[in-house]
Amino acid sequence: MKRAVPSALLWLFLLWSLLTSTGICIAGEYQVSRVVDGDTIIVNKGTTKLTIRLVGIDAPEVSHAKNETGQPFSQQSTKHLAGLVLNKPVDIKSHGPDRYGRALAEVFLDGKNVNLEMVKSGLAEVYRGTPAKGQNMEQYWKAEEEAKRAGKGMWVLGDKYVSPSEWRKSHQD
Repeated sequence: MKRAVPSALLWLFLLWSLLTSTGICIAGEYQVSRVVDGDTIIVNKGTTKLTIRLVGIDAPEVSHAKNETGQPFSQQSTKHLAGLVLNKPVDIKSHGPDRYGRALAEVFLDGKNVNLEMVKSGLAEVYRGTPAKGQNMEQYWKAEEEAKRAGKGMWVLGDKYVSPSEWRKSHQD
């Protein structure tokens, strides 16, 4: 027997799909309630809770297993992002959902691009995959090059640096 999807849920899903797939700026009143890692946050607006994956960047991987430290600079990256946005209102510019159902977005605090700030600090690299449609990556690449030259954050590792994507591949269960 088929179960009907309640119409309110269907409309909510359609509205969320429309907003996240068009790149519309969903401005203001989102409160950051949790920082998961250096490129993922949880935001709330009323009763709505969204997981946001900071688009265009890739931060060092935290460990989700007890007694494991994760990738070098993962804790610093997470703490830095928390210092920037935790318990603060942010503006979200959505670039659609990712394959895990998170909203890919640029996050702004007082007009400053938080994603870009993570790259400038040397605590995230530019995402190496296909960029999100409509995202200007030039400023991200420039910021990464400047952070590398200055030896900021994870770039102090020099030849010992391993990208988050390579680290994930070598640490798959």
